[in-house]
Amino acid sequence: MGYHIEKKNAQSAYLQLYEQLRADIVSGAYAYGSKLPSKRQLAEDTGTSIVTVEHAYGILSDEGYIDSRQRSGYYVNYRAGDCFPGAAAEPREGRELRASENEFPFTVLARTMRRVLSDYGEALLVKSPNNGCAELRQAVADYLARSRGIRVRPAQIVVGSGAEYLYSLIVQLLGRERIYAVEEPSYEKIRRVYQANGVECDPLRLGADGVRTDELRRTAASVLHVTPFHSFPSGVTASAGKRVEYIRWAKERGGFIVEDDFDSEFSLSSKAEDTVFSLEPERSVIYINTFSKTVAPSLRVGYMVLPPVLLDQFERMVGFYSCTVPLYEQYVLAELLRSGDFERHLNRERRKLRKKPNKTGQ
Repeated sequence: MGYHIEKKNAQSAYLQLYEQLRADIVSGAYAYGSKLPSKRQLAEDTGTSIVTVEHAYGILSDEGYIDSRQRSGYYVNYRAGDCFPGAAAEPREGRELRASENEFPFTVLARTMRRVLSDYGEALLVKSPNNGCAELRQAVADYLARSRGIRVRPAQIVVGSGAEYLYSLIVQLLGRERIYAVEEPSYEKIRRVYQANGVECDPLRLGADGVRTDELRRTAASVLHVTPFHSFPSGVTASAGKRVEYIRWAKERGGFIVEDDFDSEFSLSSKAEDTVFSLEPERSVIYINTFSKTVAPSLRVGYMVLPPVLLDQFERMVGFYSCTVPLYEQYVLAELLRSGDFERHLNRERRKLRKKPNKTGQ
């Protein structure tokens, strides 16, 4: 199969190669269990270095698309039709970051705050637009496109005071008559917020690679709340095939997925994990993330990305709510994203984590 690396492309050669390989694996051009070209062969075919191919293969391996076999090569481990229940998830000690370990540099934050005060002045006293200021929504859209493969319009982004507030908006948007499925085990506050909003929750047991297939089949839920990356407290990360299965589940029953992407920025992979939203950006996935862990716990700012199909319904049903985040904090975050300070911080923390042995000594 021919792969072409565009040298004038702003995207790195290894990411270009990774995306082409992943597309062939997902489409079935490489069947489950088939062997991929050797690193040397692929480097010669694409006019790149073996290091470039190793990097692309490394990301595919990190994300569960392929397996490396010693002295044999790389083999496809992705099978879209997998429908077998995974083994029961065993809670494990994750490499969780405490606030003191990954806190955003205060000097950078203070400098940005002073700049915002100076640049905006009395404009900071103006009431924020209901869904968040245009500057922050544009900055978030640009960041998601650069870092997560999520390409959306700022109009699809809603800013709110943390994930819990956004869960409440989702209930009002999708309705209380639905059953909401949550991971079992999961962060207990997710279930409590839903129940406080009058929603019936159905806990679905986790397997080794995400929510078990038999649990997805069993539930009568039409909303599935998942934390695909490093679910708390189990530490389970959904495999590539499982994320596709979630999308298929929602499509078959006309349901929705709430993708809670908390903690994903601190993935040890050299490329951020694929989001469920990026795999199905048009209809069934609502994406949620916050700045509580990436900047500071005291900064109660989150955002959700709505699929286009829900925009009119959102405006009609809950778009009248005033934004719960002060305009000053929104401008500060927008500046951190635009200046590159936010991503430089994330990259520093990822490098530290890769050098740090985990608690099992691996």
